[in-house]
Amino acid sequence: MRLDLMNAIGEINPQLFRELKGRFKTRNIIVAGGMSLFTQILVLFGFLNELPNRHREFHRYCTEGNEKYYYNQLRCLTDQFGNLEINWQLWWSDVFVWLTVVGVFAFLVGGTYLIISDLDREERKGTLNFIRLSPQSTQQILMGKLLGAPSLLYFGCFLAFPLHLWAAINLHMPLGLLALYYGVLLACSAFFFSGSILFGLVSHWMGGFQAWLGGALVTAFLFFTFLMRVEDAPIDVLKLVSPSSLIPYLIEKKWLPHIWLFHYNLIDLLDHSMDWHWFILPIGQTVVTLSIAMVVTCGVWTTWNWLVIDRCFRNPNKTLISKKQSFWLTGCFSVFTLGLAPHGYEFENLYCLLIFNLIFFAGLMAALSPQRQVCVDWARYRHMSETRHQGLFQDLISGDKSPALLAIALNLLQAQLIILPWILMWPGDEGNVIHGIFNLLLSFSVLLVYASVAQLMMMMKSKKSGIWATAAIAGSITLPPLLFLVLSAEPHNIPLVWMFTIFPWEALNHASAVTVMVSVLTQWAVVGLVSTQYSRQLRQAGVSASKALGHA
Repeated sequence: MRLDLMNAIGEINPQLFRELKGRFKTRNIIVAGGMSLFTQILVLFGFLNELPNRHREFHRYCTEGNEKYYYNQLRCLTDQFGNLEINWQLWWSDVFVWLTVVGVFAFLVGGTYLIISDLDREERKGTLNFIRLSPQSTQQILMGKLLGAPSLLYFGCFLAFPLHLWAAINLHMPLGLLALYYGVLLACSAFFFSGSILFGLVSHWMGGFQAWLGGALVTAFLFFTFLMRVEDAPIDVLKLVSPSSLIPYLIEKKWLPHIWLFHYNLIDLLDHSMDWHWFILPIGQTVVTLSIAMVVTCGVWTTWNWLVIDRCFRNPNKTLISKKQSFWLTGCFSVFTLGLAPHGYEFENLYCLLIFNLIFFAGLMAALSPQRQVCVDWARYRHMSETRHQGLFQDLISGDKSPALLAIALNLLQAQLIILPWILMWPGDEGNVIHGIFNLLLSFSVLLVYASVAQLMMMMKSKKSGIWATAAIAGSITLPPLLFLVLSAEPHNIPLVWMFTIFPWEALNHASAVTVMVSVLTQWAVVGLVSTQYSRQLRQAGVSASKALGHA
């Protein structure tokens, strides 16, 4: 029967068959099953050890009766046989919550590590290029990786399902609600695991460190989202891809005040989530609306992950996304994050949006920037290419082999224009609106400077020009503020110099409109000079290559 099943899998997805055949050995199955059972026993016995003994007068698992709370604990009562009356429903609620927490971390962190590690191993062995030549579709190959690389982890999680189900039954949870949670967990895992495949494909130069880095990043992300509550701010977008958001909705409301998730009480988490809105849609009002919002969010970003994967898997030398795709991606990201900003002039929300834009555009610069040789070939052969009938402007906007600076600038402009109406609708003082517009303008200008510097660095005659460009941008972001602080050039003393950093917010409170415009015009002048130098180097490289070819 097992052989028939494996043969059937091989006919449907040969890559999945290859992954399962290499992993499902008796020893591996025993180890995975043993680790799963050990973890379950550890959680179960940990909470059994928390049960009160006969000598306790107060305890959180005791029954309340007519007694009052004593430091959030209840008086311990006994039955007619002298046995303590235990609040088993609360106890099972604790077991369920922590099985869920442990399961989320094990599933997402372990799956991320295993997928990235497997891709790295294939890359180092040289078999990944062989797989690329397979007649199977990209989706079929990488779905085989996604399902096969962590297959032993899936097996271990499957063994934990009966205890998780039994805990849900004992706390009287509707099975439909549990099924809804598993659906959201699968949507979140699709997002994380497709992101892991993408990260594994683009980080092969890290030499084996990428699996640890990916696992650490997912661990940090999950800890952060478990430790945060919905704050009615753009940063809440992180909660839309974290299964932790659904936990307060799974437990009966009367037990929520007694259960803590790290340093937050579940009733506190639920109360904040109930007021969660995306634009005017009350996404946190019920468990169904939140589940729909999370599945849609994960679905949208999983789709983007697969679009990028499909583009770069067969041809690693391509840019990760096309310029046309980048405009849709920027619009999608900007609308998603803006929808979680409340309708008020809280500058903290604007600053959060601008920080998200910084992170997003740092990635977009890398995703859109073609390699040096591609740009040189474009400069040499553009008049002979299929796009020669297009104008230069159109080619710079939509051509995949042309320099990316103009496309990045238009994406930046698009992102700022999406935020602008929100600022214009701020109530109250016009000064706040002007202040917000200045923030947008400075953010646009500074990011454009970073983009132009990155493009110039990409023209270096070095195989590691991308790393140098990344280092230059990272240094431009972090070093100036640190240097100003060391030199005691604080924003309220010398606001002008802070206008050239990515954090000009405090300086704007002490700067005049003239100071702001001087800094903006200076930044645009820098962009112009750097762009001119980039164009000169590109032309020289194209001419030099043509001469070398002629002499040959």
